[in-house]
Amino acid sequence: MTKTLTNMSKFGELIDVDKPVLLDFFTEWNEQSTAMHPVLRDVAAALGDKAKVIKIDVDKNQELAEALRVKGLPTLIIYKNGEMKWRHSGEQDANTLIGIIQEYV
Repeated sequence: MTKTLTNMSKFGELIDVDKPVLLDFFTEWNEQSTAMHPVLRDVAAALGDKAKVIKIDVDKNQELAEALRVKGLPTLIIYKNGEMKWRHSGEQDANTLIGIIQEYV
């Protein structure tokens, strides 16, 4: 299941866990961003409780997006134990993302 972050103060809690957390920075008006939603659902379903997938609306979390220097959309970032492990701007397919996340499980 994918979740949507709406509160920046929870960000530290979200990423400081011992399983990989895939963050998807998106906006509703960006076609590439919205095209990633079904892909992320597939990734979340495939990984189950081994990882988290969290969507972050840049329009509602501008401070966080600026802090992480998110420029292109979508921007995908994987954290584990509070540490950034991987980052990519642009679309990715589900199988590639699943493979990358499994490296950190």
